[in-house]
Amino acid sequence: MLNLATFEAMTFDCYGTLIDWETGIWDALQPVIANHHIEIAANHALELYGELESEAERGQYHEYRTVLCMVLKGFGSRLGFVPNEAEVQRFSESVRDWPAFPDSARALQALKRKYKLAIISNIDDALFAYSAQRLGVQFDWIVTAQQAKSYKPSLNNFHLGIERIGLPRSKILHVAQSLYHDIVPAKTLGLSTVWVNRRHDKKGFGATPPAQIQPDLEVPDLQTLAEKVG
Repeated sequence: MLNLATFEAMTFDCYGTLIDWETGIWDALQPVIANHHIEIAANHALELYGELESEAERGQYHEYRTVLCMVLKGFGSRLGFVPNEAEVQRFSESVRDWPAFPDSARALQALKRKYKLAIISNIDDALFAYSAQRLGVQFDWIVTAQQAKSYKPSLNNFHLGIERIGLPRSKILHVAQSLYHDIVPAKTLGLSTVWVNRRHDKKGFGATPPAQIQPDLEVPDLQTLAEKVG
């Protein structure tokens, strides 16, 4: 049984955990595929996004704006269309419009009263600044892929976060929606984990590649975690 009182800091994935990236991705993608007369179900599009994004994030580091450009061009290659320059540019900036989950700001504010809070996110600094405005809390540490020059599930991002926080790993709890990007590498490094299973009422893994791992605690949303803390 996970004793939440033993932790001093919580580290969070952002996109998929705090920010509803699947809604944001689909809202940004839908007009492009409609413009090119492509028919694809939302869930299939999200699964393809997860596959294309993970491909783009492997190997040489690219800023997330560039990753999004690569993803949209990948959609074109897979589905038989060529996105125009304006479409690629809009999609690469779409993170600024991705909404927060309704419970994120309230739950973060409650958790902030008991813990130091950190972000460890696959994002650029400037794009995260837009999301931070939606989350309504001051994070004590922010670690982005741009700073780490790598993308989760790379352990490098977690090493950088742990180093900056400066606490023993036993005092850090990692909270995330993606088993693939977050729970697997966090547990590899000996961190305790909370899986925020935002897709508990949906089939499949959505925009994250599939993975199998047992988290230390599973909750359906962030508000449930805040209530467990009390």
